[in-house]
Amino acid sequence: MQINAMDRWAPGYTQSELDAAQERYGLNFPPDLIALFLEKQPREGYRWNIEDHRIREMLEWPLEALLFDVDHGLWWPGWGKRPEDISLRHGIVREALAQAPRLIPILSHRFLPETPSEAGNPVFSMHGFDTVYYGANLSQYFVNEFGGTYNVGPVRYIPFWSDIAEGHDQTFTGAPYVGS
Repeated sequence: MQINAMDRWAPGYTQSELDAAQERYGLNFPPDLIALFLEKQPREGYRWNIEDHRIREMLEWPLEALLFDVDHGLWWPGWGKRPEDISLRHGIVREALAQAPRLIPILSHRFLPETPSEAGNPVFSMHGFDTVYYGANLSQYFVNEFGGTYNVGPVRYIPFWSDIAEGHDQTFTGAPYVGS
């Protein structure tokens, strides 16, 4: 049974709810996300108008997913030689993410970068080093997500995340593994 695209949306939030959400989670929503959320919200999405433990979990997801990959033998070549010591490896990953734009969870493991704080940031499907563009912007993302398509036009470069998404041809050091 196919779900009607209109059934995928619920009424939007108020500006005060969005302001409270940004304060609660320490985020700054780009203007196109604010405009979308004022109009509507995805039914399967996160509940930004309440304390939603899933949002907190997903704000940690990028770090946790990359640490998982690193713990299972993967290493980004741009980080230099892979240290033998696990705490040093984790420190490098944490520092890299501290310098990268934060990712705002949209649906499941789909994220919109917080910066630059302007309309038109790409949406990433992020599962550790298995990170790809899932839309050149929010509009294209939802067409792909709800329409069952995967068309991605030209994308804005986002430091770190675009490198990972575009670097699938990079050689990862360490033992390969098969993720779930």
